[in-house]
Amino acid sequence: MQQPLIDNARTFGQRPEEFAGHAAGQSPDVLFITCSDSRVVPALITGARPGQLFELRTAGNIVPPYAGERPSGETATIEYAVTVLGVTDIVVCGHSHCGAVGALVRGDDLTAVPAVRDWLAHAADEPKPCDTTDPTVAEAVQHHVLAQLLRLRSYPCVEQRLADGRLRVHGWYYEVHTGLVRQHSADTDAFETL
Repeated sequence: MQQPLIDNARTFGQRPEEFAGHAAGQSPDVLFITCSDSRVVPALITGARPGQLFELRTAGNIVPPYAGERPSGETATIEYAVTVLGVTDIVVCGHSHCGAVGALVRGDDLTAVPAVRDWLAHAADEPKPCDTTDPTVAEAVQHHVLAQLLRLRSYPCVEQRLADGRLRVHGWYYEVHTGLVRQHSADTDAFETL
């Protein structure tokens, strides 16, 4: 492990007064669903402090199908955030240079990583064909984000909260090479700069 990470971890707990309030519980307003990619850091992107974001990170920011009889960790996280924590907003954030979406678009052979292959089968919809030589796979990622939002809307707890106006969902696209964030606009059906 890198020494700077270890050094920070050693000194992190030396400021207990900054963390004492966290013992009382959490009440985030936002569930932030994004990719496990190490270049995507929700707190850095949003400026959130501890307790402000409830995060779900999955390979390719995939929202799996709702399966009440066989719940997954992802399904449980979404249900907990919506039903127990009462988040008012859910962001599904895809990103440029996404390896998962790129693999789907290119039709990569994933037999060497069967768990990854099977997970990507949950993508909800094949990413929109795009220029496979474009390393950002921007158009495909944005299409993928919209497919995940559609899947998310089918979760019973999300469907109910959307219907009664207690929840909003948002699709974001983050450029890892510029830091730019775009949000999907229903009015224009395009991803526009925040």
